[in-house]
Amino acid sequence: MASEETSSSTQIYHERQRLQFCLLHSLNNLFQQKDAFNRASLDAISEKLVLDDPNKETWTPLSLLFKPHHNAITGNYDINVLIAALEGKGRSVVWHDRRNDASSIDLADGSEGTLMGIVLNVPVKRYAGLWRGRHWIALRKIDGVWYNLDSDLSAPQSFNGAEEVREFLNYIIGQGGEVLLVKNDTQ
Repeated sequence: MASEETSSSTQIYHERQRLQFCLLHSLNNLFQQKDAFNRASLDAISEKLVLDDPNKETWTPLSLLFKPHHNAITGNYDINVLIAALEGKGRSVVWHDRRNDASSIDLADGSEGTLMGIVLNVPVKRYAGLWRGRHWIALRKIDGVWYNLDSDLSAPQSFNGAEEVREFLNYIIGQGGEVLLVKNDTQ
């Protein structure tokens, strides 16, 4: 990836990782807004998903902490929250078929057309490999340049063109990551 520096005229919004709120940070980074979403709004989406579920799980004392779509203390929201949050903002999510490499993704579209950005869900190991989980990452094209807006990074990282983005996406797919294309609804 290219330097973390951006041109002086381009302001890139970038939230850093806190607890397991990577989905919250990814969404705000994707929308380039501090409060496009907040913890309360994602919690409300999670609770609505539970209420709307015809196959509700039986309540246990652990249900206060471990909710079906998130952890009440640390965050750790799931794909259902991502999809509902984006649909609430007039976006849709297309799951990239991992049997195909990233060359099938039209990256030229960028934020000006139907492709708003890309959200990745990648496997991670933390604490010397003792804890395994998944991490949400946003990629977005801003002023003609694609950026990795990973909340684990100290600053956004720009890519040197679409081919480097595709190489990165192919690497993510090869590591067991999921690629989700966020589309602007064109209705």
